[in-house]
Amino acid sequence: MENKEQTELQKKQKELFRQKTNGYDRLEDGEETLIRDYCEGYKIFLDQGKTERECVDYAIRLAEAAGFRPLVRGETLRPGDKVYRNNRGKALTLAVIGKKSLAEGAVIGAAHIDSPRLDLKQNPLYEDKEMAYLKTHYYGGIKKYQWTTIPLALHGVVVLENGETVTVRIGEDPGDPQFTVGDLLPHLASDQAQKTMGNIVTAEQLNVFIGSRPFGKEEGTDRVKTAILDILHEKYGMVEEDFLSAELMAVPAARAVDIGLDRSVIGAYGQDDRVCSYACLKALLELESPEITAVCVLADKEEIGSEGVTGMQSWAFDAFMSDLCDAQEVPLKTCYEKAFCLSADVTAAYDPNFAEAYEARNSAYLNYGVCISKYTGARGKSGASDASAELVAKVRRTFAENRVVWQLAELGKTDQGGGGTVACYMANRNIDTIDAGVPVLSMHAPFETTAKLDCYMTYKGMKALYNTKF
Repeated sequence: MENKEQTELQKKQKELFRQKTNGYDRLEDGEETLIRDYCEGYKIFLDQGKTERECVDYAIRLAEAAGFRPLVRGETLRPGDKVYRNNRGKALTLAVIGKKSLAEGAVIGAAHIDSPRLDLKQNPLYEDKEMAYLKTHYYGGIKKYQWTTIPLALHGVVVLENGETVTVRIGEDPGDPQFTVGDLLPHLASDQAQKTMGNIVTAEQLNVFIGSRPFGKEEGTDRVKTAILDILHEKYGMVEEDFLSAELMAVPAARAVDIGLDRSVIGAYGQDDRVCSYACLKALLELESPEITAVCVLADKEEIGSEGVTGMQSWAFDAFMSDLCDAQEVPLKTCYEKAFCLSADVTAAYDPNFAEAYEARNSAYLNYGVCISKYTGARGKSGASDASAELVAKVRRTFAENRVVWQLAELGKTDQGGGGTVACYMANRNIDTIDAGVPVLSMHAPFETTAKLDCYMTYKGMKALYNTKF
C-alpha cells in the first residue's frame, strides 16, 4: 500500500502541535534491558528500606561501596571527593565535589524516604477480652480502612533503660509471624455501611493484633499481655516501660513485585517517595567528577510537613552545604544563589477508574516518562513554589538533549485537592527549584504501583541534571 503524502494541515500540525507518545515508542536500542536491570535494584531497595532508618542504612552501604566517606567538618575537599552525612540515622545527604567552585552553585536532588504507616503509641500494649493489641497513631495521609485485614510487619528500634539500642524487624523473613488490623464482618456491618469513607474505620480502631495465648496456667488478669511481654523480653531484653523510648511502626509485609502479565509495573509499599529517592541516589553514586558539585538529599518527615531535625525545614541541610562551602572559602549564600534543586517527588498517575478526579489534558500517565510539575500545592497553588518559565525551559532542554522521556502535569483537578513536596523549603533558601518525579497509582495506599519505564527515566533525568550547569 502506497504511503499517502501529508496534507498541508497534517504538516502544519506536526510542526506546531505537541507530540505526546507512549514512552515505549521513544526508547533507544537496548533501553528495555537497562530499564529491567535498574528496576531489579530498585525493588531490592524497597524491600530493604521500609522505614527511613532502614533506607539510610542501606543507602550508606551502597555509598561506601561506591567510594563515599563521612564528611569531616573543616577538611579540605577536592574535585571528585565523595562525602556524606548521616543525620541521626533518619536522613542522609551526600555530595560529589565538582571541578568548579561552589561559587558556581550546586545541582541538588532532594527526595524523601519517609512513607505513610502506623506508628505505635508510647503506651501501646494492652489486653482486651484475652486478646493483645498495640495501639497506633497513623503517620501521614492515609485512607484508614485500607490498613485493615492486610499482613503487617513490625519495624523500628527500642532504646533500653541501659542505653542499648535494639533493632526490631519482625514479619519480613520466611517463617516470621506477621500482624494485622481487624475489620467488621459484612454480616454485622449494616451500621458501618452507613458511615462515610473517612469514618468506616476510626483512628482508634487501628489496633494491631499481636497475640492471644495466655501466660502459664495460673489464674489472673492480663495473662496474654504478660505472655507477649515475656516474648519481647526474651528476644530483645525489653520490658513494658521500654516502649516509652521506642520508635516502632507497623508497615505492610508485602514485598516488591512485578505487576501485569507484561511485568511493566512495580507494586510495593512506600514508593512515595522511595522511587525518587533511589533514582537520585543511584544517579549520584555513578558520578565520578562532575563539573558542578552534585548533592543528593534523602529527607525525613515530608509526609507530616518536613518539620523536625531530620526534615527538609531543618538547618541540618544548610549545615552540610555550609561545611562544603567553608572547605572552598565560598559564602553559603553565593552557592545558593546559583544552585538548582530538583524536588524529586511522585505525582498522581491518571486512573481511568476514577477519571472524575483528574483533568485529562494536564495529567500524568503511566509509561510517558518522568513528570515535571511546574507547581504542586492545593487549589489556588497553596503551598507551591511555582518554578519560573526559564527554569522549566532549562530542565526541558536538558531532558531533550539527553533523550529522557518526560511529561508535564498537575496533581488532579484544580479544586479536587492537591499535595505538596519539599520544593517550597528549598526555594525559600533562594535555590531555583522545580518538582519532577514518577507518576503513581494508588498513592499513599499500603500497596502502590509505578511503571518501570517512568522509574528508569527519573533516574536517567536526574543523572542528566547532575551533569548540567545551571
